[in-house]
Amino acid sequence: MTDLKGIRGKTVRGESCTLEEFQSRYGLETDEAKRLYERFGPSMTELDLLMAAKRRVPAL
Repeated sequence: MTDLKGIRGKTVRGESCTLEEFQSRYGLETDEAKRLYERFGPSMTELDLLMAAKRRVPAL
């Protein structure tokens, strides 16, 4: 597991991703993707957990 310092000094769990990768993966509007990415950081693990809680599945 990779530990990196992300946005606001939070430790990033697992793989990190870009805003564009996150937006594309979940088919999000730019504003929503940016808001979530800035709030929760670039950790794909954290973002996947967040989107699962919102009952959103990755777009294929």
